[in-house]
Amino acid sequence: MDKGKAVMGSGRRWAVEFTDNSTSNSSRDIPDPPGFTRASHDPDDSAVSKQKKDAEANWKSQKAWEVAQAPFKNLFMMGFMMWMSGSTVHLFSIGITFSALWQPINALRGVGKVFEPYKDNRVDLLAPKLVFIALNLVGLGMGIWKLNTLGLLPTHVSDWVSSLPPAQEVEYSGGGIPLY
Repeated sequence: MDKGKAVMGSGRRWAVEFTDNSTSNSSRDIPDPPGFTRASHDPDDSAVSKQKKDAEANWKSQKAWEVAQAPFKNLFMMGFMMWMSGSTVHLFSIGITFSALWQPINALRGVGKVFEPYKDNRVDLLAPKLVFIALNLVGLGMGIWKLNTLGLLPTHVSDWVSSLPPAQEVEYSGGGIPLY
């Protein structure tokens, strides 16, 4: 049977036989496309592959810096959300504060995994990792500050010992016009 012809007597309407029973090597009959050579080159010796490796290392370095600076965008969003939640203890403010604490902790636990795709002998990841850690520590500090403004951090001796009187409030509010 000829190559690529339909088989009519097998009970099917159309069938194609994909086996090549010819004795000639068909890949040698077709010339290579322009710009393609079959000769194998050692990639370490060619200048083109060195440029490609340098470009890839440069790309990995840029992407590592982008990942390192990503928590900076989160800081403004989290700060705005904490400001909007107010300074009273209620469900929304506690949820925002928990999120402000949890996100940096998880990010700090996974620093190695975050920068794993950018590991290369030519790329120095120490500076991006330090920036990433510093920005996440700033986010963690914002969460701790929010805990303090909510009054949930034990910052006075009376918070630890129940027999001592609570601290005197430094501020008080009052105002309005007295109505007599």
